[in-house]
Amino acid sequence: MEIRRVTRAEDVQAAGHLFDSPPLPEATARFLADDRHHLLVAYVDDAPAALVTGVETTRPDRGTEMFLHELGVDARFIGRGIGPALTTALADLARDLGCHGMWVVADADNPATRSVYRCAGGTAQSGAREVLVWSFDDTGTAPF
Repeated sequence: MEIRRVTRAEDVQAAGHLFDSPPLPEATARFLADDRHHLLVAYVDDAPAALVTGVETTRPDRGTEMFLHELGVDARFIGRGIGPALTTALADLARDLGCHGMWVVADADNPATRSVYRCAGGTAQSGAREVLVWSFDDTGTAPF
């Protein structure tokens, strides 16, 4: 397995099956043009097997942190340690960029995903959380 930082639209399209939906050309261009957006892809035998996206966010009171936005692993590669490896690679990138931390929202009813993040060094914070979303298109689906 090899993890690469993806910066070309062609490589995003080649890994398109790993996203929730096929990548949109305009959104891909906008994502790649922003230095605060990061896409790492794990390749097995030179084929995209998994990806992780991260977005640097900055708050006046806390500084910059990395938000792990999405982790996608091809079903054929689940259970091989690729998810934790990608998560760790994003955390390493965040450290290199000077982020003070990294965070992700993981559903309580998805123990496999939570296990991946714990395996990569994440710690759960206590307390009940809920994710509230605003959808600004006619699909009515969550934006993530």
